[in-house]
Amino acid sequence: MAGGYLAPYVFKVAISNSRIVSVEDHVVTIRYKKGKSSRWRSTKFDVLEFIRRFLQHVLPTGFMKVRYYGFMNPSSSVTLQEIAARIELAYGFAVKTPESDIEPAKPLYCPCCAGLLSDTG
Repeated sequence: MAGGYLAPYVFKVAISNSRIVSVEDHVVTIRYKKGKSSRWRSTKFDVLEFIRRFLQHVLPTGFMKVRYYGFMNPSSSVTLQEIAARIELAYGFAVKTPESDIEPAKPLYCPCCAGLLSDTG
């Protein structure tokens, strides 16, 4: 059922009230799980930093958050070329891919000795 699958992505809030542990002395404590872990952890933020991070997830009026759905999902096996071919087949017009001339990155130099900085870390 598509509606059941999409619901968490569209209607989920940035952080639920149950994950806010405490708000004391201008410090907000929240609990979270790391990506591949099942263990709950906690962290503290200054209240203004917490509000700043929370507001990054608030969309303008009329926008709806849908992330990583369909071919935009990182685990999708459909390539952009296949999508373009399907659009051309279904709607009868050619999809023009923008030409981009990607210039190689300029080398970085040390501001102190003017030596070339290595990108090999």
